[in-house]
Amino acid sequence: MAIVLPTSTTVLDATGLQCPLPVLKARKALKALEAGSILKVLATDPSAVDDFAAYCESSGHTLVDWNEKGGVYKFRLRK
Repeated sequence: MAIVLPTSTTVLDATGLQCPLPVLKARKALKALEAGSILKVLATDPSAVDDFAAYCESSGHTLVDWNEKGGVYKFRLRK
């Protein structure tokens, strides 16, 4: 039987910021987190969808999922 350890989640509010600031702030926040932790990022810039996908691919972090509701994009990144 596998033991599942809870992961911590940190929230970063990057609403109102334009590219590339949401990704830059996320990169800084991820540096302070332990491996396996989740960073939830809130953003309003539509280009953040492509930006976070590219950032995770190049940095080795995982874009767990994302969604959009009412103009706010929510991303979950795993370090």
